[in-house]
Amino acid sequence: MSGIPCRLRCWPARYERCLLFFSSLGHPSGSGSIARSTGWRPWSSRLDSPMNVFDRKMKRRQKNWASSLPESGKYDYLKEEVGSRVVDRVFDIVRTFPLALDIGCGKGYIAENLNKETVQTLFQVDIAENVLKHPVETEIPTYRVLADEEFLPFKENTFDLILSSLSLHWVNDLPRAFKQIHSSLKANGVFIGAMMGGETLYELRCSLQLAELEREGGFAPHVSPFTAVTDLGNLLAQAGFTMLTVDIDEILVNYPGIFEVMEDLQGMGESNCAWSRKPLLHRDTMLAAAAVYKEMYGNDDGSVPATFQILYMIGWKPHESQAQPAQRGSATFSFGDLGNISKRMTKKDK
Repeated sequence: MSGIPCRLRCWPARYERCLLFFSSLGHPSGSGSIARSTGWRPWSSRLDSPMNVFDRKMKRRQKNWASSLPESGKYDYLKEEVGSRVVDRVFDIVRTFPLALDIGCGKGYIAENLNKETVQTLFQVDIAENVLKHPVETEIPTYRVLADEEFLPFKENTFDLILSSLSLHWVNDLPRAFKQIHSSLKANGVFIGAMMGGETLYELRCSLQLAELEREGGFAPHVSPFTAVTDLGNLLAQAGFTMLTVDIDEILVNYPGIFEVMEDLQGMGESNCAWSRKPLLHRDTMLAAAAVYKEMYGNDDGSVPATFQILYMIGWKPHESQAQPAQRGSATFSFGDLGNISKRMTKKDK
C-alpha cells in the first residue's frame, strides 16, 4: 500500500512550514484549513491489506473517547512513565537534533520531557484529533499533524530524530511502518521507540481464557496480540537500520481487581481493537474471570497485578561516519588462541 491519509490538520495555525515536508500535498488555503493530498488515501479498512489485524477506525474512536473524559489525566500514568524513559535514551546521545518527529504522540508524553538543547523543532503525529487538541505544555516549538501512523505523510530524508512511545503496537503492517520511518530519517538519523511486548497483560489474558473455557466452552481473544522481542531486531534490520539496540522492561501496576484493570485500559485508549475481538463478555464470565485473577495472581493485600512488558528499540540510518565492521579475514588473532593469552603475557613479563 502507498499514499497518505485523506486529511491532515496542523496546529498551530502557522502550518505553512509544516506542509513543506509533506509529500504530494496541495498548497494551504488559509489559517486552520485542511490540507489534502493529491494521492487520496482513506483511513485503513479491513479489506486494504492481508496484514490487517487491527481496526484502525475503532482505535481512533477509542483514543478520541478516552481523551474526552473529564478526568482523562488520571489514566496517563503509564504513558507518562514510558515517555520519560524514551527521552532518557535520547539524552544518552550527546547531540542536538534540529528536527524531530513523534509518531503516535498522544497528548505529548515525550515532548513534555524534552528540552531545546536536545530538540529544536518537533512534529507530532497522531490518528486521533481530540488528542491533538489538548497537548501538554512544552518549551519546544511544536507542530501537530493529524495523520495515520501507518501512512506517514513526509518526504524522504526529512528528520534527524524520530520517536514513538506506545503507539506502534497498534500498527497493522509493522515492517512497512519501520521502512517508512527509515525513509523519513536523514542519513545518520536515529529512531528511538517503545511498544508493548508479547507478555503484556498475561494475567488478564489467562484469566479471561480460563473463565470463558469454564463458562462458555471456548474462548476468544480479548487482549490484542503484541510483537515478540525475538522478532523486533529482525524487523528493524530488514528495514535498513544499523547499530541496533533492543531491550526489555517490565512495569508492574497493582489494581483493586480485574474491573479496575479494564477501566484503566479504556481510559488510556488501549482497549482491544483486533478484528477478531468478541463484541461482549457475559456477566457470569466476567465474575469468574475476576475470581480466577485473584486466585492465580492476587497479592496478599487483595490487589491484583498487571504486567506491562515494554520493548525499547534504537536504530540508526546508515552513514559513512558510523563505525563499520572490519573486513572478513582481516583479524590478526584467532579465537582458538584466546586460552593462551595469559601464558603469553606471563612470558613477556619474565
